[in-house]
Amino acid sequence: MRPSDGTPTAPRVSVLVPCCNLGQYLDEAVGSVLAQTYRDFEILVVDDGSTDPETQRIIEGFERPQTTVFRTGNRGLAGARNFLLARARGEFVSALDADDRLHPEYLERTVAALDADPTLTFVSTRLQMFGEQEWTSPPGAQCDIETLLSDDTVVCSALVRRAAVLAVGAYDEAMPHQGDEDWDLWLTLVERGYRGVILPDVLFFYRRRPGSMSVACTSGQAHLDLVEYLIRKHRASYDAHLMNVLRTKEDQIGEVRRTNMSLEGRIAGYLAPAVERKRAELNRLRDALRQAKEHRGDLDGREIELAAVRAESLRAREEVSALRASWSWTLTAPLRRAYELLHLDRLRSRP
Repeated sequence: MRPSDGTPTAPRVSVLVPCCNLGQYLDEAVGSVLAQTYRDFEILVVDDGSTDPETQRIIEGFERPQTTVFRTGNRGLAGARNFLLARARGEFVSALDADDRLHPEYLERTVAALDADPTLTFVSTRLQMFGEQEWTSPPGAQCDIETLLSDDTVVCSALVRRAAVLAVGAYDEAMPHQGDEDWDLWLTLVERGYRGVILPDVLFFYRRRPGSMSVACTSGQAHLDLVEYLIRKHRASYDAHLMNVLRTKEDQIGEVRRTNMSLEGRIAGYLAPAVERKRAELNRLRDALRQAKEHRGDLDGREIELAAVRAESLRAREEVSALRASWSWTLTAPLRRAYELLHLDRLRSRP
């Protein structure tokens, strides 16, 4: 669309897609945006210093409708998002990772929510995890300050008013590890008085793959470093809501314990006996195999003896054949014939 002076109008939505060594998934992510029922958007892709030759090749020739591609040195996820944010023209922005996907109605539903309530700053949805793990986020999640201090319940691609993101300083590039930049952003927005909502529908598809950033930032020392950083940065909020945050974590720990006890009960009541039955069956098969091998040893011995007899018989036949073909056998043939006749006459003359 163009106004009367011929200049293009800005799209309402800018979808920001950083890509670092994820070229194999990029077409799928961008394709999910191009398949949106809501059409007033632009797609901004940045190759964030990829070192993977295949990603570099894909980015080099990546041309899609409504899509602009940039290439930079490696800035990290927060830096790459901020690079695109500075070039976005939309009233609303959505940060879509290069290996994730959007439901075709994602933008239609989230834009409608922001248009219906000007007091809303960001709109999230439930998510469906796919790939290495499958999981669907439960309904009823909230994104108030106490909830966000305990868990990141907002998806990274939540549609948010660009002006509000810029007003709070955008994504924090000083975090010790990558992966929780969006969690920090939602916390910061809510602390500043902005408000969000989580739609009850599953409209975001989050890929779980080996070695992904989400795996790294939710386990081990990296996870501890990030949590410590968030607590220090948002210390005033944690101090104000400490008891409720601790109560939430206690409830989560209790749920994990109940789940663990249920699993242990299932193991003790069903799986353990089943394992013992399979172990007994395996031992029985091993015994049968051992006996078969022993019996096979007897058979092998008999076969060896039979083979030896057969070989001896063959040698004897060969010797007989050789004897009958020899000169001495030919010379003594009349004598052997006379002896046979004499022996036959003696038998006949017996009373």
